[in-house]
Amino acid sequence: MSFRNNSIVLDLGAHEDQIQTKEKHQFYIKIFLPLALLLVSVGFFLLYKLKSNKANLGQALATEHGDIFKIWNFDGKIAYGDIIEATEDFDIKYCIGTGGYGSVYRAKLPNGRVVALKKLHRLEGENPTYDKCFKNEAKILSQIRHQNIVKLFGYCLHKRCMFLIYDYMERGSLFCVLRDEHEALELDWTKRVNLVKSIAHALSYMHHDCTSPILHRDVSTNNILLNSKLEARLSDFGTARVLDPDSSNQTQIAGTRGYIAPEVAYTMIVNEKCDVYSFGVIALETISGSHPGEFISSITRRSTTKNIILQDFLDKRLPSPADLRVATDVVQVVSIALACLNPNPKSRPLMKEVAQEFLVNNPSGLSRPLHNLSISELMNG
Repeated sequence: MSFRNNSIVLDLGAHEDQIQTKEKHQFYIKIFLPLALLLVSVGFFLLYKLKSNKANLGQALATEHGDIFKIWNFDGKIAYGDIIEATEDFDIKYCIGTGGYGSVYRAKLPNGRVVALKKLHRLEGENPTYDKCFKNEAKILSQIRHQNIVKLFGYCLHKRCMFLIYDYMERGSLFCVLRDEHEALELDWTKRVNLVKSIAHALSYMHHDCTSPILHRDVSTNNILLNSKLEARLSDFGTARVLDPDSSNQTQIAGTRGYIAPEVAYTMIVNEKCDVYSFGVIALETISGSHPGEFISSITRRSTTKNIILQDFLDKRLPSPADLRVATDVVQVVSIALACLNPNPKSRPLMKEVAQEFLVNNPSGLSRPLHNLSISELMNG
């Protein structure tokens, strides 16, 4: 009997231990299961946010300084880190050019696309003028889209690292191509005519097709970039300005010497006709192969223009246009350029008129051969 009672006591003790163990398990489950679920939820949330941020790079990312990094047109396949990695933190071996306040780098991104990065020098970034130009370029180019204007893919405006991301233009500037004996030969008469037409359409779009007119203010062959097919894109919008109809638009002189409209120096007022004048200069430079500074000075004295023969003005590195259609196009470019260089701004055509003129099919014929046409005839025509 005693033994049986002891057995019963033992059985009861074991049963109590099982109950206590079960209660402990339930206690642990109640405490740790919600915690585990919380950790898993936080993990999934962080993963979602990471993917969401990478997929939505078109959204501006604020920093403690209020600066932003913004990229679009890449379907979420590029990030700031990709830029740094592609250039090895802007190593000099990727630098393809240096300008007044920045350097240009070539970078191949993870998606295979090659882009150009225009990076503001650290010291220049502390200069309010350069800082303003850089941010102005990002603002203007993010608002406009045209096939003949260089495409801006994005920018970073952090005070420690400011850069713009452009479509890469393989052949560089028109200025450099025209001054290279071999590359200038690749730029035949048809390509040169099409190049001038492209810039005319770009300026017409800026002046007449945007919500408010946009003035480039620095149209020059240095700021016309060429792709692998030698097609032109207008670039460098650092000094561009939205025209205010309610303002006198008086400003400081901006632009490149030799391309600035003469009236700006004494009126300090800018309008569309200033870009028109600059366009006239680059059109003649494209046809003649060099900057037409002396030629422009001479045409202001109309008595001397009758002695200048058109064929003598053309780039002598190219054979004279043999095709009648091409010769007619060249004459048209020179005629329009001369009208754009009129000393009286009011007498210059609008860029939309220039672009429209280029769209009109000229009759395939000239009154006389190029070696018999004088500049004065084109000016009066």
